[in-house]
Amino acid sequence: MTNRSWLLLLYSVPSQSGALRLSLWRQLKRLGAVSLKTSASVLPDRPELYEGFQWLGQSVREKGGNVTLVRANDVDGISDDELVAMFQQARAAEYEEIIKDARLLLPSKSRKTPASPEEVEKIAVRFMAVRQVDFFDCPKAADVEMLLNRLSNDSASMKAKPLSTKDYQKRTWLTRPRPEVDRVGSAWLIQRFIDPKAAFVFAPEVSVHPDALPYDMVGVEFGHHGDDCTFETLIKRFSLNDAGLKKIAAIIHDADLGDGRHGTHEGAGLLTVFRGWAQMGWSDHDILTRGFDCFEALHRHFSTRTSKPSKK
Repeated sequence: MTNRSWLLLLYSVPSQSGALRLSLWRQLKRLGAVSLKTSASVLPDRPELYEGFQWLGQSVREKGGNVTLVRANDVDGISDDELVAMFQQARAAEYEEIIKDARLLLPSKSRKTPASPEEVEKIAVRFMAVRQVDFFDCPKAADVEMLLNRLSNDSASMKAKPLSTKDYQKRTWLTRPRPEVDRVGSAWLIQRFIDPKAAFVFAPEVSVHPDALPYDMVGVEFGHHGDDCTFETLIKRFSLNDAGLKKIAAIIHDADLGDGRHGTHEGAGLLTVFRGWAQMGWSDHDILTRGFDCFEALHRHFSTRTSKPSKK
């Protein structure tokens, strides 16, 4: 594994300079730096970021502070992977804030009208600001993109004619890595009701597998549309009329979109389990395999509950 190079900004400001400390914090945040200690911040070693740290250091010195800029291939006590994880966690938290505010714009019991173009644009601007300092491609970025796509989608595609499962056999289906509730559930639905011989691959971009059929990705046919998660989109497009599937769709919708439309709670447990498997180092395919068992059990349970007793 190739060692990375890092930029360390070591600084001190006069104790009485609260305004300088606040200004420094804001500028470090704008640059996308993360804190190592109280008076040390780090960025990947890139020319534009080096220049940003230089300008920031000059500004701090002019206002009475002290700054040292260091380029290092090794940060004592912290591995490259740990540093990358710190950046991922910082960006994930920022994306979560955007997701939280964006979900308030979705149609709900308290909000009947779609988001205005101006509201969507404000969310998009915030997203792009974080994306510019997302140096290691945090997976949460894709979740924001999906939500933005949903906000701006007029759901016209949902009026398209139903599809036939006969036209979707023995296909390779593509989705994002680290599958969670909607992606795992949709994969189970595909293999169980649409394409029994389906194969699944994972990549952050559609272009990585141009011959695969993408689902639950930004701007694709089988993704979020209108108020529907991907699982719901697949049910509608393939006209899958199954009482058990409708129950599962409600669970996945509430877990994935977080709008509480159906008042279900089972999805939160599934989400925790799938994330735990990922943290244990399970591969994407392992998560799908075990996740399929979860959804198969749910379907059996709901189908049994909703089926009518046979007449003797």
